[in-house]
Amino acid sequence: MLEQKVIITSDGSTSIHLEEWNESYHSKHGAIQEAYHVFIKNGLSLFKGKSVSVLEVGFGTGLNALITLKEAQTYTQSIDYVGVEAYPLSNEVARQMNYVHKLDCDLAAEFALFHSTEWEKKHSITDTFSLTKVNKKFQEIDFKDEFDLIYFDAFGFRVQPELWSIAIFRLMYEALKNDGVLVTYACRTSIKNAMIEAGFSIEKLPGAPGKREMLRAVKKL
Repeated sequence: MLEQKVIITSDGSTSIHLEEWNESYHSKHGAIQEAYHVFIKNGLSLFKGKSVSVLEVGFGTGLNALITLKEAQTYTQSIDYVGVEAYPLSNEVARQMNYVHKLDCDLAAEFALFHSTEWEKKHSITDTFSLTKVNKKFQEIDFKDEFDLIYFDAFGFRVQPELWSIAIFRLMYEALKNDGVLVTYACRTSIKNAMIEAGFSIEKLPGAPGKREMLRAVKKL
């Protein structure tokens, strides 16, 4: 396991930096603002008012799950959330994340549950938000036609190019229902081409602060 250093990003929210890789879990320009831009504005917002099944590839600090819970409460959505993570954070590190404070939300108990609940089991975090954490490598994902939305939040291509391959995106394609959507912060040409080869229809969108573009992919049978 690589050494994890808690850092503060430009919007005041925390992230984790892996010194050995010179790679962070979130954008240095702002963890919360990146998460909102990529996964909420360009992902969850497409499903306002609907029950949504979400697969997060890279559960990490739990930030994306937290903002999804917060936004789902605003729009009275029911969320079935599955987070896949190969290398879970310790509760000690998770407790150093300042997202509840920065989001000014009354979800401290729920955020604690994200990290303390047992893996491989579905848990009702609230009446309308369930969470299942799955401890496996992304290459082992084997869901079929289960999700409306995928948050693809793997480490960057520079350090783990194998997670941005045609083979991985074929697994993502299989995991989505027809008309399902995948969003990711990345927009490298090789990633776009891998998504297309896997069967996705691709759309380039303006990126979060610090990135010019991001990708949204749709499964069309």
